[in-house]
Parts: sequence; C-alpha cells; structure tokens
Amino acid sequence: MTPADIIAECRRLLNDTVEPYRYSTTMLLGYVNQALKRTAVLRPDLFGKVVDIATTPNSSIQDLPADAHRLLDIFQIKDGTTVTETDRETLSRYSPSWMTETGTPVNFMRHPRNPTKFFLYPRPGNGVVLVGEYASAPADVAVDAAILQPAASFFGALVDCVMFLASSVDDEHVNSGRSKIFLDSFTQQLGVSLENRPLTDTKQAGLRPGAGLTPLGEVY
Repeated sequence: MTPADIIAECRRLLNDTVEPYRYSTTMLLGYVNQALKRTAVLRPDLFGKVVDIATTPNSSIQDLPADAHRLLDIFQIKDGTTVTETDRETLSRYSPSWMTETGTPVNFMRHPRNPTKFFLYPRPGNGVVLVGEYASAPADVAVDAAILQPAASFFGALVDCVMFLASSVDDEHVNSGRSKIFLDSFTQQLGVSLENRPLTDTKQAGLRPGAGLTPLGEVY
C-alpha cells in the first residue's frame, strides 16, 4: 500500500480523475500523511515497534526514543531477565526509597501524565539495554513509498480519512454532510477493528470460556 494507491481511489470517489485535477497530488499526499497521524492518535497499537531501548544510568525515570508516541510494553533486559509491569503507588508503599536503589531492573511503571516516559525499579546502572515496544509517531511518506503501518487491511479507513479532509475543504452544505459520512466511517472502522481483537488476540480466540469445537469446527 502506497499513498499513490490511496490517492487513486480518492480521485475516483471525488470524480477527479481527469487532468487538470481539482485536488493536486501534493494536496492529497498531505491528506494521506495527516490520515496516518490521525490514525496513530486513535489507534497507537497499530504503529507498534519492538526495539532495543537504551536506558539512562542511575535514573529511575526513563525516556523513549525520539520517534515514540507512547509506551506499549517493556519485555526484558536485552539478553537477560524479564521486566514486569507494576504500579508506582503499590511500589511506593512497599519500598518508599525505591527511586534511590540501583541494580538490575525487575519492574517498570508507566508515567501517568507523560506517555513517552516510564519508571524503572531498581534504577539501572551503566549499559543496561531493554527490549520493549512503543507506538511510533508516523513520519511523512513519499507518494510512491510503501506505507508499512498500519497494515494494508486499513486501506479503506485511510481512504475515508483522506476523503473527509478533502471534502472539508469546500464550504457547501452537501460537501459538509459528505465529509461527516467519511469521518464517521473512518472512526467506526478503527473502533470495530479494536472490538474484534478478542476474536484473535486471546487464548480462547473469541470462543466462550470452556467452549470447544466439534470435528466440523462448530462451537459447542
């Protein structure tokens, strides 16, 4: 999937397939990149990156890399033990001096008001590298470059968002109503895809707890 693919579909919906175009390719490309950024705000999980994260020595507060939008998870110390999530209030009750302790991190905590920062306990020494996942802020994509995130299955949602932005340019009432239709479709597709995650992302894969399958694949 490339911006050119999205633009071609939008031109068909806009009845703008004959040159000179009403909407320039530069304008529509800008809308595609806006659509990617809007999608990242609504569904950061679609832009996850599993990477090595260098830590700041002797600090309990850590920063994600510059392209991060928000923390998703911390898995382990690279080539080492796992790092599990806990909450800061519980840890502070259990060990009030935890922010001054140095050692091999065993816990991480999210920063409640800053999605690109997190806490480590104990605070790391020199050279500690974590393996974690964060949602990246999408960079602008060139017109013929591949869109790597979100997956190509979100093509329709991105088309709807670009159509919403393109239709919003005009002030006529009919275009305002059309713009809202595309905006509603865009947000609904993102919401429905999130609601469907239990069908694939859980141990039961959407089946009732305790349910099984017959030899023909029917739920019983």
